[in-house]
Amino acid sequence: MGLPVFRKKRRKIMLTPAEITQLIESLIWLLAGVGVFIVGMNFMSEALEKSAGSGMKRMLERISNNRLSGVSIGAGVTAIIQSSSATSVMVIGLVNAGVMTLMQATPIIMGANIGTTITGVIVALKNDYFNMLMYLLSFTGVMMAFFKNEKIKLAGLLCSGLGLIFVGLNIMSSDQAFGNALVAKMFTNLFAKIDFPLLLILVGAVFTALIQSSSAATGVVITMVGTGVLPLELALFIVLGANIGTCVTALLASVGAHANSKRVALIHFTFNVIGTALFSAIIWIFKDEAVRILTSLFPGDDAMSLQMRVSAFHVVFNVTTTCVLLPFVKLLVNYSCRVIKDKDEESEAMSFRYVDERLLTTPTIALIQVKKEIDYMLELVEENIGLSFVSMETGSKEQSERIAKNEEIIDFTNGALTKYLIKLSADVEASDEVKIGAYFHVLNDLERIGDQAENLHEIGVEMADRKIAFSEKAHEGIAKMRDTVMEMFEISKDAFENLNKKRLPELGALEDSVDNMKKELVAAHFARLAEGNCSVDVSPYYSSVVARLERVADHLVNVGYSIVNPTGSENQNH
Repeated sequence: MGLPVFRKKRRKIMLTPAEITQLIESLIWLLAGVGVFIVGMNFMSEALEKSAGSGMKRMLERISNNRLSGVSIGAGVTAIIQSSSATSVMVIGLVNAGVMTLMQATPIIMGANIGTTITGVIVALKNDYFNMLMYLLSFTGVMMAFFKNEKIKLAGLLCSGLGLIFVGLNIMSSDQAFGNALVAKMFTNLFAKIDFPLLLILVGAVFTALIQSSSAATGVVITMVGTGVLPLELALFIVLGANIGTCVTALLASVGAHANSKRVALIHFTFNVIGTALFSAIIWIFKDEAVRILTSLFPGDDAMSLQMRVSAFHVVFNVTTTCVLLPFVKLLVNYSCRVIKDKDEESEAMSFRYVDERLLTTPTIALIQVKKEIDYMLELVEENIGLSFVSMETGSKEQSERIAKNEEIIDFTNGALTKYLIKLSADVEASDEVKIGAYFHVLNDLERIGDQAENLHEIGVEMADRKIAFSEKAHEGIAKMRDTVMEMFEISKDAFENLNKKRLPELGALEDSVDNMKKELVAAHFARLAEGNCSVDVSPYYSSVVARLERVADHLVNVGYSIVNPTGSENQNH
């Protein structure tokens, strides 16, 4: 019989009621600090997005197939708006709208990862003197919000946001939060239990996915390292995980989007997973060497030195991953196309061609896309008018299906774009409100022209079914009026699409000519009726065709003059 085995009992750590209260208070302070930090990030991002709208527009206008240019644009836009997630969502919207290709979008996504490292560098540079300046900046920003001038308000939002970032960071690093001995011990014990690279990467990914910001997650990690709560060798893996977690925003944004948008999100996710896997293997094997290199670059035990090591690693990770994967952009695109197949054409029929809900966060770009959508609607309306003339003159039903399909898209675009503009109007600047007002009028006019085209087609079909036709003289008059209306279409389209004001006087003169034609054609028609040279049966059809052509001319004048008279219609007599 063997000797009894005595197992050593684990000693339970008992906290006194006072310590529990202190721990709860510290955790509340910690959550408050994280909350203030995220609010500051959102304020600053919103202000930068609105104030830099024209700058982002110019950047996006330079989009080309040059990969280095794409990386620069991605890094620049993200550095401006301080959010790689926002840049990713914006790119998904632009790809969904057909503005850029996957080959153009992929380098921009890579560059966005580099641009987001700026936040970490700013966070790492904080010290007591810098903090006092940020507190003052935050107060100044709040005061600026009381001004009526929109630019001053935006500057105030930017200042208060930047200041609140550091207020939040200092709350987190204070004696009431991470600086508290109990909290520090709790986190130290926690990280001692999960001291395994894959678990740490998972923690970083989940935390970032929850707060929807890799910049905020990295800022918290940098602060924890600065207060000594989190060892550097563990922080590196959490930072790697944060880069995967930030893809969740883009993945969510691609839900319900076109296939290409989902491919952008997949490329973003794949890019970060490959980079994380590569660096995890290197850091896992050469952890001591990596820590030694970072320590030698930023020697010292002060908070700034500790924080700069994490920030420097974040920069090196994103720059290196981009350099390694940039030559393989085509492979990434091909991979995404194989994983995500194209949808059937019919399933995507009733959807915007250029506009995307995700672009509402960037009103300047959203307005550019609205303009393109209206341009497309104008082309469909013009096509339907042309097809309706063919039906009216020949009685052919061959155009029926095409006209009906175009009219369906025109009606959808009018309704959906109107709702989109209502949403967009809440966030645009005062100068763009006028433009939105003009777009509302143009949508209304184009929808009415579309209705007139459908009616003209129906007149042609009905006359063919009844086996009646216009006289030769009547045909000549309608043909002359039709040619004038189509000339107006050309001028109106050029004016709206290219903001060309030069031919607007000519447009007005042609509209007067159409008004005179209407009177002349109606008078000539009644004269033919009196002489017995025209059938009474065609009389209502003839009058209706002439009246509808005149109304089309009125709407075309409104569309053309919307670029100089956006608050209302040029012609009020229809």
